[in-house]
Amino acid sequence: MKYLIILFVLIGCTTYGQDATRFASDVAAIQKKYDTLLDSSKETYVFTGSSSIRMWKDLSSRFPKNQIVNSGFGGSQASDLLVYLDQLVLNYKPKKVFIYEGDNDISAKKTSKEIIATTTEIINKIRLKNPNTQVVLIAAKPSISRWNLKRDYKKLNRKFKKLSRKDPLTDFADVWKPMIYKKNVLQDIFIEDGLHMNAKGYNLWYEVIKNHLP
Repeated sequence: MKYLIILFVLIGCTTYGQDATRFASDVAAIQKKYDTLLDSSKETYVFTGSSSIRMWKDLSSRFPKNQIVNSGFGGSQASDLLVYLDQLVLNYKPKKVFIYEGDNDISAKKTSKEIIATTTEIINKIRLKNPNTQVVLIAAKPSISRWNLKRDYKKLNRKFKKLSRKDPLTDFADVWKPMIYKKNVLQDIFIEDGLHMNAKGYNLWYEVIKNHLP
């Protein structure tokens, strides 16, 4: 019994360590990329979150008038963004932060209540750094591979929208609706894995996001 207890403690410590550091190399690469790219005299807009942001390769060229930082890191959840918020967001002193988290959280069986609590922590930490920083919560998207979780995603998006209504400096970008046709997710806007978007998918996102940038 004593051996089992020690084993469980060791497993817990190992898991925690992996969770705390599993994105360290990704975050370091993002920091290195933007070390010399940014003009400190210009306003910066940070897009961060999981792979739907990381894989938006033409994000900056879509918004050529704006200085964009894409600090998306694939596989991340809201709790991961909270850990690396300084490196991925706050250090860039952004005027506005676009956040895409919740997709992987729901897939990992986190509740919408947990996700909202972590998202609120993220927003609070952003505001502690600069009370005037604006935040845009991007809706968790529908997808072919996770369509069985659609009710959970829709519930989370309702909570994101409700959270944004409580704060005049927080907005909700609803990318869910344009990705739906006749109550089903569009089939031709994804790559082969049925989860990540192709150019058509990002065209839909652009039409929503452009309304949140000057």
